[in-house]
Amino acid sequence: MKTPFRLDEHPRRSQPLAPPPDHYFNQLPLRVMQRVQTPVPAPGFSWLKALSAPLRTALATSVVLGAFAGSFWLSESGQVPATTGPADTLATVPHHELVEYLLTSEQRLNINDLAELPAVERVLPETYLQASPDELQAALDAQPTEDTYL
Repeated sequence: MKTPFRLDEHPRRSQPLAPPPDHYFNQLPLRVMQRVQTPVPAPGFSWLKALSAPLRTALATSVVLGAFAGSFWLSESGQVPATTGPADTLATVPHHELVEYLLTSEQRLNINDLAELPAVERVLPETYLQASPDELQAALDAQPTEDTYL
């Protein structure tokens, strides 16, 4: 239990405190104001505080949307167009590199592996060629055939 505090039990100082200097309380507000420094505004953004709150909000929104649109636009320029397919991408690889890859790979390809590949879409000419039956037969005879497909 705490002992009660009684002011009467504590003696007063024998000598009083020294009085304040002359005109101390009259000069005190001026001294305090001289010590308080006004905040220095930031050099680049002092104009921003002069704008109203709705205008600052609109400005911030437009900056964010502009940054999003700019990043989206910059990321679009490096991508391959969606019209190119895997066959078009493979067609850009030089023929000698393809042969070198197939010869050095551990897995050997056979004709069945190549037969399972999807057919490449070929662009048909706007007008069909007018070929006679003899020309068609000659073109078909010129194609190599293997006994496995017959």
